[in-house]
Amino acid sequence: MSVEIIIDNDYATLWYYPDAGIVHHQFKQPISGEHFREVLNRGAEIFEQRGANKWLSDDRLNAAVPQDDGIWGLTVWNPRVRAAGWKYWAVIFSDTKAGQANLNYFLREGNGYGITVQVFEESPDALNWLKSVK
Repeated sequence: MSVEIIIDNDYATLWYYPDAGIVHHQFKQPISGEHFREVLNRGAEIFEQRGANKWLSDDRLNAAVPQDDGIWGLTVWNPRVRAAGWKYWAVIFSDTKAGQANLNYFLREGNGYGITVQVFEESPDALNWLKSVK
């Protein structure tokens, strides 16, 4: 499966798998504000411009996002990506309790919008699931 590196910095890596329509982010440390929004916005652009419909969130090294980033994610980013065709979301939870609770909230919201969500412990398993769904 071919892969393109979209972002790779101290905060995150963002990949795109064009053959499978998968956007994949991995946070490398707690992330917020401009860095957080850049990763999600670049992924949203790929959905809009290239027809992706699957997202893999690897949040193991992230913590809970600040409230303003959470509100932005639910009210700006989430509707944008859903409008671009988001169907499947594979999630790897944060290693922190606060990050897990935070991500659980976003998962409940995603389920309310008809996005099929699966939780995984490792990226290869999550990628295999995303490749298998149409």
